[in-house]
Parts: sequence; structure tokens; C-alpha cells
Amino acid sequence: MPDSNLTSQYGLLLCGVCFFLLAVAGTLTGETVARIGRVIYRAKEPKQFWGAVAVQYLGGLFLTGYFLYKLYGPSH
Repeated sequence: MPDSNLTSQYGLLLCGVCFFLLAVAGTLTGETVARIGRVIYRAKEPKQFWGAVAVQYLGGLFLTGYFLYKLYGPSH
């Protein structure tokens, strides 16, 4: 049975989906936003670009996975 107090946990899902969409958009367009709002271009700084995109993918995966764990984890 899912937890009845999910309203506070939907923020995890929302942030996870936003991170994942940001990573997909960065992969397709070739530019992504790093910390402090700096734009990184794939053609100019490939190592930093792919590092930032990887962090976004992993952040989205972690937050979405944590939400699903809290919803359907072993305690339920």
C-alpha cells in the first residue's frame, strides 16, 4: 500500500524529471547550464560539458529512483 502522505514526496519526482529533461535538452542542443548559471558549450569545452550532463542525468535518475523507493520500497 503506497504511503498516504505523498504530497511532500512529489517534489523529489518533479526535481528528478526536471533534471532529466535538462540533461536531454543539453544533449540535443549542445549547450547546458552549469552551476551559477554559466552556459557550457559542447564544441568549446567537451569535458566540462559531458561532466555537467552526466551529473544532470545521474541527479534525475537518483531523485526519481529515491521517490519510487519511498513509494514502493521494502517497507510497503
